Amino acid sequence: MARGQSLIILGVAILLGLAAVFIAMRWIAPSDNSATEFRPQGLAKIVVARVPLDMGTPITEASIKLIDYPASALPAGAFTTTAQLTSEQRVALNRIEANEPILLSKLSGKGGRASISALLDPEKRAASVRVNDMTGVGGFVLPGDRVDVLITRTLPGEGDRTITDILLQNIRVLGIDQQASENTDKPVVVKTATLEVSQLDSQKLALAQQVGSLSLALRHNGNMAPEPVRTVSLNDLRDGSSGALAAPAMFQRASYGYRPRARRVDNAVTIVRGLESSKYSVGIYSGN
Repeated sequence: MARGQSLIILGVAILLGLAAVFIAMRWIAPSDNSATEFRPQGLAKIVVARVPLDMGTPITEASIKLIDYPASALPAGAFTTTAQLTSEQRVALNRIEANEPILLSKLSGKGGRASISALLDPEKRAASVRVNDMTGVGGFVLPGDRVDVLITRTLPGEGDRTITDILLQNIRVLGIDQQASENTDKPVVVKTATLEVSQLDSQKLALAQQVGSLSLALRHNGNMAPEPVRTVSLNDLRDGSSGALAAPAMFQRASYGYRPRARRVDNAVTIVRGLESSKYSVGIYSGN
């Protein structure tokens, strides 16, 4: 009798265990199915850089790879297959970091090369100016910075007056010498700076280099607004307060130094008779 009860209890336990396993499988199975359904819908393949790519680096199979990327957040100009890049012989126009998506805006055209023209705004021109360690802000101007262009020239006539004007404001630097990569972070003494300007401004730069000397003034990256300008001459180099005080002192010393001479009074009368003249002293008498 006791043995029969034990068998019954064992059978019930087995049934309960099987029921628990069945319920657990039914509970977990929908989650797995939903995960497998979400993956192909929520992710897409995108081409990224396998290693850091400097400007001018050719895009090859060894330098790129595919990774999963949220399909709803794909950046504009992204590539979804490596064949799109390797078959077109493109090169990088800007530095691309490892695992950074490779975008069309950072690449040259098909079969292209690293050309600064690809960095230009469609309405702009690239114009170069001569600079040195003094006029080029000591070499601290780098590609991507913004500068003001100053011109110093001597005006003919008027005593050959020398003046300095702001020729252009808020101009983007495209390159320094032959270096156009914005990844450069060390100051370099250079000979030329290539600037992004309008067609009219490029004419101004060409003329300005013939009539005077140009120099660059580095701007803060966040300062884009044009500022009022004025012409500076040699007179602006003097301290106006000391000059204003010096003039009265000079005139004051001159006034103290001047003493009018006393006029000499001669009480004499000269009488001329023919060719002879005679001089007689005249006394002063009172009216009494």
